[in-house]
Amino acid sequence: MKRYYNLLIVTTLIICCLHLKANVNPASLFCDNAVLQRGVVVPVWGTADNNEKITLEFAGQKISTTAVNGNWMIKLKPLKAGGPFEMVITGNNKIILKNILVGEVWLCSGQSNMERQLGPRRGQKLIDNWREEVLDAVNYPNIREFALPHVTATQPQKEVNAKWIICDTTSVINFSAIGFFFGRELCKKYNVPIGLIHSSWGGTPAEKWTSRAALESNPELKALVDDYDKAIHDYPLKLEEYKKNESEILKKWSADTSLARQNNKTLPLKPTAPIDPMKSGDCGGLYNAMIAPLIPYAIKGVIWYQGESNSVRAKQYRTLFPAMINDWRNKWNNSRLPFLFVQIAPYRSNTPELREAQLLTWQKTPNTSMVVITDIGDSINIHPTHKRPVGERLALAARAIAYKEAIEYAGPVYKSMKISDGKIILSFTHVGTGLVAKDGALKGFIIAGSDKKFVPATAIISEDKVIVSAESIKEPLAVRYGWKNSPDINLFNKEDLPASPFRTDVEK
Repeated sequence: MKRYYNLLIVTTLIICCLHLKANVNPASLFCDNAVLQRGVVVPVWGTADNNEKITLEFAGQKISTTAVNGNWMIKLKPLKAGGPFEMVITGNNKIILKNILVGEVWLCSGQSNMERQLGPRRGQKLIDNWREEVLDAVNYPNIREFALPHVTATQPQKEVNAKWIICDTTSVINFSAIGFFFGRELCKKYNVPIGLIHSSWGGTPAEKWTSRAALESNPELKALVDDYDKAIHDYPLKLEEYKKNESEILKKWSADTSLARQNNKTLPLKPTAPIDPMKSGDCGGLYNAMIAPLIPYAIKGVIWYQGESNSVRAKQYRTLFPAMINDWRNKWNNSRLPFLFVQIAPYRSNTPELREAQLLTWQKTPNTSMVVITDIGDSINIHPTHKRPVGERLALAARAIAYKEAIEYAGPVYKSMKISDGKIILSFTHVGTGLVAKDGALKGFIIAGSDKKFVPATAIISEDKVIVSAESIKEPLAVRYGWKNSPDINLFNKEDLPASPFRTDVEK
């Protein structure tokens, strides 16, 4: 009997020890239906028991490594487009990942106009022709999306709760509309699988997507971190103060509401307790939770649509946006990672200064491109419904910047000016095969002299130049084009791509 008990104890200990061994697990990006980037070294990583031997088999490659401090990484040699393949990962256990493709992988990020799904969304207008576009999705099962949930974090995270989804007529309804249109164009052009990593969040400013370290290292941006830290420090006192006076605050709100009703005025918003700033994701909170876990997944580049939430801080955006781009490039260890972005659409609160900040970012940051959409905005809708042309123009930029096709991919961009005989002669880059005024005479130009009082101008196209003048301005010094929140403008090149708004008198 004693020997039986001793055997039972030993067996139990063995079983317990076996259970203590950590199963090998790949990072969440590596799961069924994933898309891997072709033509580059592909890192694959995950967790396992310390010193556990890990072997990975994929597309004819078999590579082993040993886990260190519970983590492992294996780098696959460059892969050719194709699939589906199986990925076999073996350690103490074996994992088989199925239906994996190799093609082109793009990160789709930004705020609500990137987040906006193809299907209906409560409170927003329907995407143009969305039903027909959904039906077309059946033709693109090699497009997959990995959509990150909305999460913030105070420190960089290693994992996300998401999975790769195959494009079909059911799933595509929840795909990023712009991401889908962009991916579909690339899929049609290159006939390869397309992976879309979708990480966006409506109403978010760029500092939330930039690492805290990058903000702190920039003298112009450190104030953002200082303000955030102060908000964290002051929060407990502000919350205590609100709770102390809540009844009086609500009493006043109730009285103000009654008065507003009597006078048929807009009702005041109901007061709420202060929000914990640590939950807001400011100063790197979205980078930590929604970008850091993706690094160093092999990607071809980034498409980005954001800026509305920084519109009132346009001058700061000149520094912030390039800093964010360089921050991501540094984290991916790729100083020329293609970064393609959308200039914010015409809308009543989207300032021309923010569009200018985006234009300056494009002009000063190598291997980037900006898509202009002044012709497909909506002055009363911050979420324009014309998403297909946005995705298609991003794909056109990708063909030129990422895939090095010799094509015109942007509309006219102001280059320089010359004053002659009371007129200003403007020169442009990205003229393509010529400048055109779409639907009538050129419009949207204003001109000023030394008094800086701008007046409507006459503008005509002369070969590859635009000549601007006004009878009341005898000695002109500056021209502006489309310099409104929601401009009505029509300068294009013959490739049907619109010119970016600009001013010749850029403020330093």
